[in-house]
Amino acid sequence: MLSRTLLQFLSRSNRTSRRRRGTMKTTTRIRNTRSSKLEAGFTLIELLIVMSIMLILMALAVPQMLKLKKHANELSAEQTLRTIGQAEISYNSAYPTNGFACPLSELGGDPKSGAPTPQAAQLIDPALASSGQKSGYTFSIVCGTKVTINNQDVYTSYEITGVPQAVGKTGDNGYCSDENNIVKVDPTGGTNCVQSIQ
Repeated sequence: MLSRTLLQFLSRSNRTSRRRRGTMKTTTRIRNTRSSKLEAGFTLIELLIVMSIMLILMALAVPQMLKLKKHANELSAEQTLRTIGQAEISYNSAYPTNGFACPLSELGGDPKSGAPTPQAAQLIDPALASSGQKSGYTFSIVCGTKVTINNQDVYTSYEITGVPQAVGKTGDNGYCSDENNIVKVDPTGGTNCVQSIQ
């Protein structure tokens, strides 16, 4: 009887120990599987969530950046118009027999090419004078009243215009100025400037 009880006890403890070993193996397998999943990287869902967040942020940021760029171009256009106006005054003082410069290219010229002349006064940036473009705007001088003195054409007035290269993208406003050097605005981006700058 005692030996039978002992045998039953031993067989139970054997079964229990086998179960424990099996449970430990299973637990170890589960841990290894979890750690390998963690080491594998991001899941597709996680990547899609991150991409969605990035797209939302870009959708909010890009229009603001474009608006700021447009505003900077408009401020630059106002300043460029004033610079050209000051150059016109200097040109009129330096070459009174010519009056004001017309076209814009007469205010430019390369300083390395020699002394200033009425055709290349070297008063503004040569790149602006030759292309008429700067910071998303196109500038030009429209010749005004002309008188002829001693067979020499003398311009007594002018109008400087600055218009966006792409209205709504590089700028919204058109700018104009004349010999009085007062800058006015056309909110439609053209040269019909009737509003004063506020």
